[in-house]
Amino acid sequence: MLEVKNLSKVYEGKVPHRALTDINLSIKKGEFVGIMGPSGSGKTTLLNMIATIDEPTTGEILINGKNPHRLGKNDLAKFRRREMGFVFQDFNLLNTLTLEENIVLPLTLDNTKVKEMEEKAYAIAQKLGIAEILNKRTFEISGGQAQRVAIARAMIHEPSLVLADEPTGNLDPDTSWSIMRILEEINARGTTVIMATHSKEIVNTIKKRVIAIENGVIVRDESRGEYGYEI
Repeated sequence: MLEVKNLSKVYEGKVPHRALTDINLSIKKGEFVGIMGPSGSGKTTLLNMIATIDEPTTGEILINGKNPHRLGKNDLAKFRRREMGFVFQDFNLLNTLTLEENIVLPLTLDNTKVKEMEEKAYAIAQKLGIAEILNKRTFEISGGQAQRVAIARAMIHEPSLVLADEPTGNLDPDTSWSIMRILEEINARGTTVIMATHSKEIVNTIKKRVIAIENGVIVRDESRGEYGYEI
């Protein structure tokens, strides 16, 4: 599903900063993988490389056998819309759109028919418990509802891979657990999920596989029942 080979990232400047060093990683279809590490460890940089938000300095990334970083602009946009879903800490919703319009945005960009978009938006909103607020805007809802909208947008086009960067970072504990359960349910239906977090409490809910990163290097990669990594 995902292959990361000899991946490194150096940010140039007066004092160059090496964010990642020789990352090698293989993730199978249907896995739920937590990327664990303190702030500045390189976990977000790794997710950004996989998401094609940022470019590697050296190495390559293969998603379903294809290196998205070698695609042209239009093909890359299509690849990201159809293969990947994104969930971020700050939600990244558009304030000028209704929640439904935010959710169907990936389909809008693919010129999907309006009726089909409406049906898909309502179906996924029902599953996430937000069907009754689809006509509202972002300033009218809670943080937990906003994150559910972001998850709906990430899943509306049925991607094979969902990337979540600190998706519970701005939420209270109860809402955080509900978001984790939603991600686990998405994974149980066959979608590969990769989630970055610095929270030991959150990472201990991930029952499958956790990868720890420190100073841009993978220091532990294990499947487990209990995971004892300390921040």
